[in-house]
Amino acid sequence: KFAMVAPDVQIDDGKGTILISSEEGETEANNHRKLSDFGIRNGTRLQADDFLQDYTLLINVLHSEDLEKDVEFEVVGDTPDGPKPSEPTSKNITNGSDDGAQPSTSTGK
Repeated sequence: KFAMVAPDVQIDDGKGTILISSEEGETEANNHRKLSDFGIRNGTRLQADDFLQDYTLLINVLHSEDLEKDVEFEVVGDTPDGPKPSEPTSKNITNGSDDGAQPSTSTGK
């Protein structure tokens, strides 16, 4: 769901309990365990990092009784403010500045 390549997931409780590790075999024993086995309940926060993509997510676990039949979970979230699809994604920037200054046309004489 989050398109992570090599995720590391830990409980964001200050103890550093790792649920998923990008190191092969390190957390393989956790694959068949339930979240409740780790004390994860409504309101628990998880931190997911993908070092390969420089990508970090904070995940808030919320219990719901309103999911459709055969749906185990739902991902709902806010994204940081960014350009909307209809907005241009780049500006004409000269030398790292967008103050409208133009490069010098002096001939040096």
